[in-house]
This record gives sequence, C-alpha cells and structure tokens, in this order.
Amino acid sequence: MKIYRRNILPVFVLFLSFAGSSDAGGDMTVTQLYAEQCARCHGDGRLGGIGPALLPENLKRTKKDKAKETILSGLPATQMPAFSQQLDKEQIDLLVEYIYTPLPQIPEWGIEQIEQSHVVYFQPGELGNSPVYDADPLNLFIVVETGDHHATILDGDRFEAIYRFKTRPALHGGPKYSPDGRYVYLASRDGWISKFDMYNLKVVAEVRAGINTRNIATSGDGRYVIAANYLPHTLVILDAVDLSFIKLIPVKDSSGNSSRVSAVYTAAPRDSFIAALKDIPEVWEISYSDNPPYYGWVHDYRIEGPPEQDPFPVRRIQLDDYLDDFFFDQKYEFLIGTARNSKNGQVVDLVIGRKVAEIDLPGLPHLGSGITWEYQGKTVFASPNLKDGVVSVIEMDDWKTIKRIKTLGPGFFMRSHENTPYAWVDVFFGPHKDVVHVIDKSTLEIVKTLKPSPGKTAAHVEFTRDGRYALLSIWENDGAIVVYDASTLEEIKRIPMNRPSGKYNVYNKITRSSGTSH
Repeated sequence: MKIYRRNILPVFVLFLSFAGSSDAGGDMTVTQLYAEQCARCHGDGRLGGIGPALLPENLKRTKKDKAKETILSGLPATQMPAFSQQLDKEQIDLLVEYIYTPLPQIPEWGIEQIEQSHVVYFQPGELGNSPVYDADPLNLFIVVETGDHHATILDGDRFEAIYRFKTRPALHGGPKYSPDGRYVYLASRDGWISKFDMYNLKVVAEVRAGINTRNIATSGDGRYVIAANYLPHTLVILDAVDLSFIKLIPVKDSSGNSSRVSAVYTAAPRDSFIAALKDIPEVWEISYSDNPPYYGWVHDYRIEGPPEQDPFPVRRIQLDDYLDDFFFDQKYEFLIGTARNSKNGQVVDLVIGRKVAEIDLPGLPHLGSGITWEYQGKTVFASPNLKDGVVSVIEMDDWKTIKRIKTLGPGFFMRSHENTPYAWVDVFFGPHKDVVHVIDKSTLEIVKTLKPSPGKTAAHVEFTRDGRYALLSIWENDGAIVVYDASTLEEIKRIPMNRPSGKYNVYNKITRSSGTSH
C-alpha cells in the first residue's frame, strides 16, 4: 500500500465542547447531561454523528416545544429513543436550551479542509483488473454491519462471505456503485467518503467532504461522486477516480437563506443529480453533462449561470412545501416527494420543472424505499409508512391511491424484484418489529407473514441478481442475514452478522431494478 497524499486534520479538532456563559448553556450540569445522554449519537460538540447536528442553525424548522416532546417521547422513523424514563422535565428543559444555544464558533469545512483530508492509497491502474476471487462480481452484496463498523462482501450464489473489512463509523445513506459495479462508494455520518475496489478488495481513496453528511450519489456515467451535507450546508462534487475535490456548492436560496440537504440522488437518464433541501422549499437539479441543457426562464425556474461558465449548473425548482424524502419513476421524468410534516405527496415534473399533482399520502410515507411494478396493465408504486401500519399503492398515470394495505405496524423498507411475484415489507417499529409481510403483487394482498427471529427486529430485504432468493437482516448486534427462497418463502440459510443494517446487490443497483432503491 502506498499513501500518496496525506494531511488529515485531527478529528477531535471538530468536536468542540460548548462552554458559554448562559444560565443553561454554560452550566457544567447540562454539559455533563448532554455527554451522558446525547453525545454518543449527536457528537461531543453537537456537530452530529449517527444522529444530526444539534445546533440552532440546524433546528430552524423545529420549535422548542417540539424538541422537548421529541426528547420525551422519541422520534418515529429514526433511532431517536424516548427519554421519559431517564430524564425529568427540568433536565429536558435544560437540554433544549443547550441545543438552541449557538456555539462560540462552528468549525468550517470548505475547500481547503476537504483537500487536506484527501488520501489516495492506490493510484489508478496500480491494481489488477480482474476479481481476486471465484464468484460472479455482479451477484455480490456489500453488507453494512453497523454493530462494529464493518462491511462484508457476500457471494450471492454460495451465500458465503468473501471478505470483511473495517469501515468508517456510522455509515449512512446506502453504498453507491460505479456503473460497471467494480467500485463501491461509502459515506459516513461524519463526512468521510471511501472508495472500495470490489475486484481487489481494497480501499483505494478517501476524503472528508463535510462535518455531518447525509448521503452520496454517483453519476450515471461514473465520473463524479456528490456528497449532501447537513453541516456545513453544502453539496460537494468529487472526481470518482480518486475522490479529489472538484466543486463546492453552497446551498442557499435567492435571498441567501441556507439549507441542509435532505438527500441527493442520481437521475442517470437526465445526466444530473437531484437534491432535496431540508430548509428551503426547492428541489435542485445539478447537471453533470458536458453539454448541460440551458433552461433559462422556464415557468419562473432558472438555472444559475450559462452552462459555458458553469460545468455543474444548478436548476432550482420552487415548490410550495419542503421535501425531505422522494422517489423517481423509472424514466426519471417525475419526482414524487413528501415532507416530514406534510399530509400529501407532491409530484414534480422534472421535464417542465414544476409541481403537477398531489398524492393522498397521510402519515409518514417512506418514499425513499418505494418500489414499482406492473399491476393490471398499469405501473404502480408502493411505499411503506414510517408512522402508520399501511402500505400505499399508487397508480402512476393519474396519481390515485388504489389501495392501502394494512400491516401490523409502521415499516421502513419495501423491496421486490422483476422476477418475483412478491413484494416484501418489514414492520420496523413497534411490538411487531420481528415480522415481515409478503405481498402478492397481482392481488395486493398479504399472503404470508414471516417471523424469522422472535423478539428481534427483521428488516431490509434485498434480492439476488436473478431474483431467486431474498436476503433479510436480523437488525441486532447478534444478528444475521437470513436467506429465503423467493418462490416458496422457505428459509435456506443463516449467516451470522453484527447488526447488518443493509445489504446491496451489485447488479440490481447498477441496472436500477424497479424493486429496489436507487
């Protein structure tokens, strides 16, 4: 291994503790309380970790009363637990005042810091171009094991581990593959982006793109990686070859108000990235084409700057609500989005650049886990719900709800495959977290409910390349990957894993299977 450039700023520099002079913020009792109850997930300096940063700049859409209720009762669809048994009202009040108190100085993370953090372990061409194992490289899974911050490369034919390696802590947002499946890009909550060679089983480059990163996406042509940051409020574009810095885009509206980025995804047929913003009611489209379209003024939504002056022009699509979560049709002509505080989904036509419809989606639909299939001659999409025990099935021609399938509780992930008649949805939250429903896509009825490990959370199904087998996670530190025959629904094998939060099949991801997330 060779390290060609390394000048990494110590991570501890970023986690500054607050020692202000306000009654609540400067009191050692509240800093100790935060350290004991909150720092493990939200960072020693409130800059974010597994959970988001807890700073006034990032809490603009959350009133203090809502923050108190969140600490007291927890937050659905997240890892935020209820503290009603650990903390009394006075302690919760102190914590709320503390997290709404500004830090003396928020660490910057700009171009200089990004470039200084850059590490190249292997130069392009230095490693071989053939897999070092005897397995189908397109039927591999990368399994993220959050229990001890590792990832396992799993053979999708033999269901045996090929290699296991240590990752940066708290990976988030799902790994993203290069178009040929050779490389996988991983993002951690504290901003580290890692490039891993699936052929040679080596980390080839790393860079820290932010302080609190939401997720990443890779361009459809394989040239770029983009990181979406909660802190600072930026999008960062990297060269996919070695993760070297290309461009930093501050995320602000026309009035200068900045925003966290909720998520960023690739719209490969459009040669662009699509970003949803947490604090501004806009969707951004960032073109990575060598000849990007110039929309000028289209329905009052404008690209910033002529393409010849800006290789990554930003098209702003203004909406009447915030979008925290979204889903695309298979052609990437429509974006279906929902906000965490919305009662309806919004349909955005990406061709003309405006909202064209609303969808009746009560509760808290998890559109990022939505899937599509053909039903009675029409394309439908279905989404689990993070708040209610229901799966909504929507026709995509008129955006009408054709059925709400009742489940045993709120679900997080829904998956299927083109070669299976079934869709699988977990019941991630509540007393029935140990079951998974199997839905017949032709009848929209639950045909079987599985309980692979009574009392333990069952979640996140993914299919093999051919759709013959479904792999399910037992989401515990003493967990496992459970392999099912996708036709008979019988268990085939169990592979012990340390809290396997997700597994991602190379072929299904790079071909944008309609049964999985992109």
